[in-house]
Amino acid sequence: MSALPDNALPDALPRFPAPPSGALDDSMRRAFDAAGVIILDGFVSRDACERLKARAEALIDAFDPAAHASVFSTTSNAQHDDRYFTESGDKIRFFFEDGAFDDRGHLRQARRDSLNKIGHAMHDLDPAFDAFSRTPKLAAAAASLGLADAVIIQSMYILKPPRIGGEVVCHQDSTYIYTEPETCTGFWFALEDATIENGCMYFIPGAHRGPLKARHRRQADGQLRTEVLDETPWPTERLRAAEAPAGSLVIFSGRAPHMSGPNRSARSRHAYTLHAIDRRSTYPSDNWLQRDPSLPLRGFA
Repeated sequence: MSALPDNALPDALPRFPAPPSGALDDSMRRAFDAAGVIILDGFVSRDACERLKARAEALIDAFDPAAHASVFSTTSNAQHDDRYFTESGDKIRFFFEDGAFDDRGHLRQARRDSLNKIGHAMHDLDPAFDAFSRTPKLAAAAASLGLADAVIIQSMYILKPPRIGGEVVCHQDSTYIYTEPETCTGFWFALEDATIENGCMYFIPGAHRGPLKARHRRQADGQLRTEVLDETPWPTERLRAAEAPAGSLVIFSGRAPHMSGPNRSARSRHAYTLHAIDRRSTYPSDNWLQRDPSLPLRGFA
């Protein structure tokens, strides 16, 4: 992917009503290619969003936080040496927000308002998440974007809880889910209205044509480290808010830089994210996320 001059970059995030079949038409594909991201309003029903939220809440209620209190943060390296996190690629595990616990180790808020996310294999291990993640519409969307043999490598249920929902710093997902050639594509569902107030995502349209800035690698000792490849700062003045009503699907390239601010509002911002790769690409053994061979990769169908 080659860089474009600033005056040739799109200034807005493309937004369309979701196509009934799921497959992006030519105008949608051109918009996605130019911006590296596209917002499809009404891709799933609000009822489907509510059902997935209810299933997530049931999983949370059944989880014992005393068994493992792992904190996830993109502004620190706390989880890099945490085996509960690093070995979660083929499991369902729960990660708290930084700031969820008080000085005595007690949760400041209700359990479901204290978690950062659940990850990273609900799509393969839980029937409700499996059904939401595998539909003809999603398969058609992936195929129309050139993922000829798409498989789902990761799922995340992101809670962005009220008052303590953490900032996600600007990054590219191919830093973490790297393939050769690069095929990582994100499918992000707004399960609740995502607004500027409760920490919606932001993207830099067109910046996916720039270089991959980092690789997050698993070291020989099992620890995780990030290798910086390009130190050029992000053009943050070009960040654009990706506000999305519940039911919207945001699809984005693994090279698309994106972030989200903290949630200091009184409303949560639940979302569900799938990352897909093309099975024909090479998935390196030093990627942080690895799966047991007994849980083979499957596609959207």
